[in-house]
Amino acid sequence: MKQLEEYITVGTKRMRCGYTTGTCAAAAARAAAELLLHDNAVPAVTVSTPAGIDAVVEIEESRTGDGWAECAVRKDAGDDPDVTDGALVYARVERSDIPGIRVDGGIGVGRVTREGLDQPVGEAAINSTPRKMIADQVRETAGVDDAGFLVTVSIPAGVELAAKTFNPRLGIEGGISVLGTSGIVRPMSEDALISSIELEMKTLRARGVTDLLVVPGNYGRDFACGQLQLNMDEAVSCSNYFGATIDAANVLGFERMLIVGHIGKMAKVAGGVMNTHSRVADCRVEVLAAHAALAEASRQAVRAIMDASTTDAALEVLLVCGLAEKTMQSLMQSLADKLSHRAAGALQIEAIVFSNVHGVLGKTPGADELARRWQV
Repeated sequence: MKQLEEYITVGTKRMRCGYTTGTCAAAAARAAAELLLHDNAVPAVTVSTPAGIDAVVEIEESRTGDGWAECAVRKDAGDDPDVTDGALVYARVERSDIPGIRVDGGIGVGRVTREGLDQPVGEAAINSTPRKMIADQVRETAGVDDAGFLVTVSIPAGVELAAKTFNPRLGIEGGISVLGTSGIVRPMSEDALISSIELEMKTLRARGVTDLLVVPGNYGRDFACGQLQLNMDEAVSCSNYFGATIDAANVLGFERMLIVGHIGKMAKVAGGVMNTHSRVADCRVEVLAAHAALAEASRQAVRAIMDASTTDAALEVLLVCGLAEKTMQSLMQSLADKLSHRAAGALQIEAIVFSNVHGVLGKTPGADELARRWQV
């Protein structure tokens, strides 16, 4: 496997990036299409990723049959401790009488069994961005828009690897998910990443910045920019490390902080969890269920929230019950208390909580006023 020679500095370390499973699947699909349509077994392919980086990916296996071709790519996660690192990702491309390019999962790719995930119940757990990448690569290779193809992605090791992920709890059965919004895996060494966050904050403070705009990651950044129309030039991404970010802001002498975060992470923070990585804690629906109970939800509704696989699915239960607003008010009060407690009174912290499906869900009392600081 040709290594991706793309590096980022995380704290004091230089760490190599890798490919997502989505990029691997797209590369394997392109090679398989090349083999099927042009009888050309290529040693490597180039795939354009959403991150704007062209990935040159080596093909490890190639084979053909009656009306199909299949190729494999070995996953390279770079310096990230990804459980899928080294796994073979296969893509089989075959002609179809149905126009368009359909993408499905084979062995080792999980199947969705609960509502609220990126794909509907019954579909393979291949998220939207990888599906588009796979289809784009096959379409480019075919050179026509109306041809029919079926692409089946398989990750044989995924059956065993799934037990090391949260997939079974999320309602994804039979394997792992094919993920990746950028196509590139950026290393997430905890100590180094926290150091990098602190370094970014030190740089802002040295420039005289006193008010800090914080987002956990891409979802928060995209929502703050697109929906709230906030200037993100000085925004800091805290990843899962809310507590460490608040502590550093206190030490550095920031005066105010606005957090724009997805309900999936912010529900954990409202429960007092200041490192929201799924390996540390996953109490999202439990926290929502507790606040729904405080909002006088029925036992049946609380049970339905507890059984929800995602926060969006839990929100649907609240909307049906007519208790979404009341529950969010309770949650926001708890969130404000937990943030204020962590800041120890030295820092004003406000928050805006959103869902990609339902938009803004709640705000702490001073959030709107503080948000004007970054209004475009």
